[in-house]
Amino acid sequence: MKVLVLTGAESTGKSWLASRLQQRFGGLVVDEYVRHFIECKGRDTSLGDIPAIARGQLAWEDAARAEAPPLLILDTHLLSNMLWSQTLFGDCPAWLEDELLARRYDQHLLLSPEGVEWHADSQRCQPAMEERLRFHHQCRAWLERHAQPFVEITGDWASREQQAVSVTRALLGK
Repeated sequence: MKVLVLTGAESTGKSWLASRLQQRFGGLVVDEYVRHFIECKGRDTSLGDIPAIARGQLAWEDAARAEAPPLLILDTHLLSNMLWSQTLFGDCPAWLEDELLARRYDQHLLLSPEGVEWHADSQRCQPAMEERLRFHHQCRAWLERHAQPFVEITGDWASREQQAVSVTRALLGK
């Protein structure tokens, strides 16, 4: 099983690309648990919610891993939970990073906020490019600091898809 993670700032095409890659290569997609959590709770999150959100994300990921698909596509993983917790609340439970580092991820696609417009939805909160770039740089710094394999995905929507397909094809040896 190859595990591919899409990560980066909001509104950079992670969910869209996850779906496109699944259509092309098969496998399973694990969605972003926090969206489900917010829909179920009907409110914004708080620092106290971060452990439940992280456990939910891990449970979804573990359930998908148990199915052992040839390709597992994660719309996000605990890195986003960690960075959002720090961004929104100035703190993050330390165990999230330990959990993240205990897992194997074969490739990360780090989606740049540059080259595409921000699209509002009821759960997004960083329309300013400078905020999204700061989040992007935090993602990249974490991936580099922990020697995680990643490819930065840039450009317009068509270019992003082309790059993601190329990286995924190489990951799968096709």
